[in-house]
Amino acid sequence: MNKAIIFDMDGVICHTNPYHSIAFKEFFAKRNLFPTEKEFALHMYGKSNSYILSHFLGRKIEGQELLELEDEKESLFRTIYKDQIIPINGFMDFFDSLKSAGLLTGVGTSAPFANLELIAGSLGLIERMESILASEHVSKHKPDPEVYLKSADQLKVRPDACVVFEDSFSGVTAAKNAGMKVVGVLSSHTKEELPICDLYIRDFYEINVNSILRLLE
Repeated sequence: MNKAIIFDMDGVICHTNPYHSIAFKEFFAKRNLFPTEKEFALHMYGKSNSYILSHFLGRKIEGQELLELEDEKESLFRTIYKDQIIPINGFMDFFDSLKSAGLLTGVGTSAPFANLELIAGSLGLIERMESILASEHVSKHKPDPEVYLKSADQLKVRPDACVVFEDSFSGVTAAKNAGMKVVGVLSSHTKEELPICDLYIRDFYEINVNSILRLLE
């Protein structure tokens, strides 16, 4: 049976959340809004842009307005982040070991494809992964399992043969809702702030291929 490892991107492949905070602060400051770091922790990390913008702007943001505001904020993020792309400790070595072991890999992110292209592209991951899904590729966002079920479909594996790496409450919930094993990456949250995961790591030096395969036995 084929086995697959699927990664979320923000907070899992790279620790981007501080840079998303900077971009959102600039975005909201233009509108005389000044959210605190605590508010961001509750209402930004791991959330979709439609939720974040609707929450902080105090009204439902959808349709064309959502596309325009999202593009403005994500363009800010890419400008801020493009020279800062450093994977979380041990990620590249761990990824290389997965490929050496013949495991299928994918990415399933709530971020727009342009962000995925910037980050996964600069790390040389896109051509090495068998499934690449961003926010444009799904109609329902995490905690809905669509992105992970669609990933399994693209990878041609059963959901119970997949391990997902996630760092947010909604992301872990999405992976569990898809019937997959989950490794919680503690880059943005503590264990207590996440749903129960099968394993937890602070970085990728704390895990290896054998521990992943044991999860799938």
